Amino acid sequence: MSFRDAMFLLAESRERPTHVGSLMLFDRPEGSGPDFLADLHRTLVSGDVEVAPLFRRRATRGLSTLGQWAWVNDDDIDIEYHVRLSALPRPGRIRELLELVSRLHGSLLDRHRPLWEFHLIEGVEGDRFAVYGKIHHAMMDGVRAMRHLEKALSTDPEKRDMAPFWAVDPRPGRESRPVGEKAPAPTGALGAAREYVGGALRTAGTLAETVGQSLNVGPALAGSLYRGLVEHDLALPFEAPPSMLNVPITGARRFAAQSWPLKRIQRVRERTGTTVNDVMLAMSAGALRRYLEAHDGLPEKPLVAALPVALEDSGSGNALGAILVNLATDEPDPAERLRKIRQSGLAAKENLQGRDPMTIAALSAVVAAPIGLGLVPGSSAINQGFNLIISNVPGPKDPLYWEGAKLDGIYPISVPLDGQALNITVMSYADDMEIGVTGDRRAVPHLQHLLGYLEEALVELEAVADAADD
Repeated sequence: MSFRDAMFLLAESRERPTHVGSLMLFDRPEGSGPDFLADLHRTLVSGDVEVAPLFRRRATRGLSTLGQWAWVNDDDIDIEYHVRLSALPRPGRIRELLELVSRLHGSLLDRHRPLWEFHLIEGVEGDRFAVYGKIHHAMMDGVRAMRHLEKALSTDPEKRDMAPFWAVDPRPGRESRPVGEKAPAPTGALGAAREYVGGALRTAGTLAETVGQSLNVGPALAGSLYRGLVEHDLALPFEAPPSMLNVPITGARRFAAQSWPLKRIQRVRERTGTTVNDVMLAMSAGALRRYLEAHDGLPEKPLVAALPVALEDSGSGNALGAILVNLATDEPDPAERLRKIRQSGLAAKENLQGRDPMTIAALSAVVAAPIGLGLVPGSSAINQGFNLIISNVPGPKDPLYWEGAKLDGIYPISVPLDGQALNITVMSYADDMEIGVTGDRRAVPHLQHLLGYLEEALVELEAVADAADD
């Protein structure tokens, strides 16, 4: 297992589950009976679906891996444990659904089994059902998880007998073992010795890569520091102000989600000369400003957000780095706030342009240092590398279906950190922008109020767009 993947196992504790998830809302197919979801569940756990090697493997470490985390095949996978059927209490409102998903997202995945779960949830108002899925960040990042889900759905509402995302790819010519997956380890004393030596060589390779990164990051970091101090647009590591969001967290979660028409956001983008990502960050900044003011906790200095960015694919489950963006939450004028956010984002991206992948990864490691600090007990009090993570995940562009059921919305659920108690993740789907807000249940009270504040922030930005058009 690469260090980048193993980091999510090393950082995990009861207070810090490190899995990602999604909540999907479906309309029942026209003419489907009351047992539609129960029948679908029976099909999924019947044993007729062959589980792909990627979803059969579990995490382990021991003598043969020199104490490092590695993947081994689970030859006795219990699919009924991973694929579950639940029902909401009446009246099955979205409120009850979000409460259930919040509880499910706060529980740890069982490390004695492959690190994923898939929950079918019936009884959602409006003749709908929901699916909550979660997968450990050590297995893959949110972008890759979305790609797996997307492949399991179809743009054809008439398509049936579809393979779930954990199934072996049935298309001819596809390897049964994913790219980068190791062949089964040899058995016996000789096999154990080979595995031990192989683990040592892999560890040495990781160490060499780390040393190479450290040699490259020095000059790059010095240049970034100079630019941040002189030009002021580039947000620097560990300059984020203390806030009520930057405290130790518990294992309990609260999740809220909502959809916004993409055309509203695109209209602001077009009339202000910005990007969809700029507008999304400005919505988040406006909402955070209102939320913190309501709790008498708005810092005088602007909040700083860490934004995951795609790195060159290394074959591991995670190919993400990070940049920092100044959210200008100290700025009361929404037009000026949007301008500052755009300038900070441009500066962060320009800082990575022209650099080799290893240097980009090393700079991202500096940005993501708070994750490492979270391993140290009590460190969250000084863990001010950034105030929160805001992610933007590209989603499907066309409406999708599963066994004839139309996907109404898909909402991302992410990972709060010790010292960063709130995460905002945005995903595009068809004509909508879906926003999922995940927070620590104790540290972020009344988290659902952020949805209303996001709407108010967008209305404010629409007024800015109207003024720019005039």
